[in-house]
Amino acid sequence: MKILFGPVSSRRFGLSLGVDLSPLKKQCNFDCVYCELVRAKPVRMQDEVVSVEQIVKEVKEALQKGIAFDYLTLTANGEPSLYPHLKELVYALKTLLHKKKILILSNGTAVLDQFKFKTLLDIDVVKFSLDSAISKTFHRIDKALRSIDLSLMIEKMAEFRMEFKGELVMEILVVAGINDNEIEFNALNEALSVIAPTRVDISTIDRPPAYPVKAVSEERLKELALCIDCVPVLLPKRYLNEQKIDFTEDELLKMFHLRPQSELDIEMKLSPKSKKIVQKLFESGAVKMVDLAGVKFYRV
Repeated sequence: MKILFGPVSSRRFGLSLGVDLSPLKKQCNFDCVYCELVRAKPVRMQDEVVSVEQIVKEVKEALQKGIAFDYLTLTANGEPSLYPHLKELVYALKTLLHKKKILILSNGTAVLDQFKFKTLLDIDVVKFSLDSAISKTFHRIDKALRSIDLSLMIEKMAEFRMEFKGELVMEILVVAGINDNEIEFNALNEALSVIAPTRVDISTIDRPPAYPVKAVSEERLKELALCIDCVPVLLPKRYLNEQKIDFTEDELLKMFHLRPQSELDIEMKLSPKSKKIVQKLFESGAVKMVDLAGVKFYRV
């Protein structure tokens, strides 16, 4: 039974050492159509549980070996917040890690349970999924337990953000023919404006899914991302065929004012000439760089 994996280098969260809180089998309250794991009936709780002591033992061993990482990432073959000893685990890990940060990759349902809600407040970076803000679509994509109320979950995510002192990242995964339209993304934009996360990551299927669903094109992903105007947006996938564009200084300032641009955006979209202008703007203080949950963004 392997609990720790990595470290893995990610465009979304830097160098991450993973902790699998369900190493024996998939245990999740969703059965997402795009999941790379086998189909499984959604469950309310874990019935096979690894001990806190075993997890802490493996993390200690990794630290003793001097393994380098930026984030210790709590994840699972399923939903990590279903782990019944999460509070005790987070407390134990925080005493071990000192300056290292803890990240959890969650589907967001933890906010519906007050005890789990409070536990997540002690984590440095929290990532929630939100594939749709429309209930019918949400259940079609995520195949969640029917008892999960999407409207209430969005409301509780907003409450969580107000209390949370760390960084909150939202993730949208786009599935062809289901949530790949402007109606869906306008509804998501409205929900995100209420939740007010640090940033939102938008991606599509890039691994063999559990159900016969398909990814959208890179171009469509970028078009849909333009619907999100209330929060910095990251498209983690590298666009190999991205056309390099020349922008004037005024055009760049307007771009940064309307929408913060990630380092990946700058690298993939801008011509060498435009990159030099960005550097000049940064050095003069006209543009600043901010770290948003492990990803650097340029903004005015």
